[in-house]
Amino acid sequence: MDSALLDLLKSVDTPTVCNAIEVAQGRRGFDAFTRGTVICTEPDGGAMVGFARTASLAAIAPPTEPPEVIRARRMDYYRHMAEAPKPAIAVVEDLDYPNAIGAYWGEINTTVHKGFGLSGTLTNGVVRDLGDLPKGYPVIAGSVGPSHGYVHIKTIGRPVRIFGMTVAEGDLIHADRHGALVVPNDVIPVLGDAIRKLLETERLVLDPARAEGFDFAAFEAAWDAFEKART
Repeated sequence: MDSALLDLLKSVDTPTVCNAIEVAQGRRGFDAFTRGTVICTEPDGGAMVGFARTASLAAIAPPTEPPEVIRARRMDYYRHMAEAPKPAIAVVEDLDYPNAIGAYWGEINTTVHKGFGLSGTLTNGVVRDLGDLPKGYPVIAGSVGPSHGYVHIKTIGRPVRIFGMTVAEGDLIHADRHGALVVPNDVIPVLGDAIRKLLETERLVLDPARAEGFDFAAFEAAWDAFEKART
């Protein structure tokens, strides 16, 4: 991804990108986004953009595999995250969802992942240590809780499902306090133009609505122009 597109994506929110994808596709119906309300540890921190580095974990019950297998997989997981092409996002499914109890995302793991150069975490699992998480490393999670339970890694690099959204390794993710989406690969080359077109179209209504003397007649004219221009 070129730096201009990355900067543009970081400057807009996820609803804007959601709409812009439909502009790029020329139709409504894009549905590769999360469902339900998420928790964002940095709600005013802007968008999190990067390519998915996927894994899954569980925490309610102790692992049944030998300790050496669990440890080896844990180290494989950290290596997988550390070697991710940047920008990257850790996208980790908690297989216990919606009854997740194990907060894998606390002060230590977020600091480690930030140190690896990742842009943040998207998970349906649990986050904790809210006052001690490193700045500039947002976590979008399903819940807040105090315990790590029996948390252990189950899979690495396989497709995961987060709030109803399927994510494959390498998918481009855009996420913020509204939720997250997967940018279709064929849209990436034209997404910058689609975002700019969307913002210009929205101004057909927003500029008149913010001006002095805005009334129904001005709205009607603005909305007519807006409807002719939008997807």
